Amino acid sequence: MANKIQIDTPNAPRNAYSYSQGIRAGDFVFVAGQTPVDPASGELVDGEIEAQTERVLENVKAILAAAGATMGDVVKVTVHLSDLANFERFDPVYGRYFPEPKPVRTTVGSQLYGFLVEIDVVAYLGDEAGSFTGPPSN
Repeated sequence: MANKIQIDTPNAPRNAYSYSQGIRAGDFVFVAGQTPVDPASGELVDGEIEAQTERVLENVKAILAAAGATMGDVVKVTVHLSDLANFERFDPVYGRYFPEPKPVRTTVGSQLYGFLVEIDVVAYLGDEAGSFTGPPSN
């Protein structure tokens, strides 16, 4: 695909595996699942769900910025929590990162390896709303 550009930034954790930090494909930016790894140290952030969520979202934000996008451009988020009991503490931190309208989101419980949260996103950089004017009136 000629319209596919790899996104790579030192402001997010580098990976040692077979995937990209992000890909821009046309008007969309796809950010790989980010974990609470500090890009400067390469170490997992110690702490509770709040600290780990903040680090993950800062990593996502850095990759989006490298692609010319912002958190306001995000349209879809997938969240993996190692324990769904952490949702009530996770959600307020998450909510601070996204302006209205919030992106759609799927949150699932997942087996994670030594961390509490992983998040991937899709952002859209095309026209704002096209010709859509909202749902029909009743």
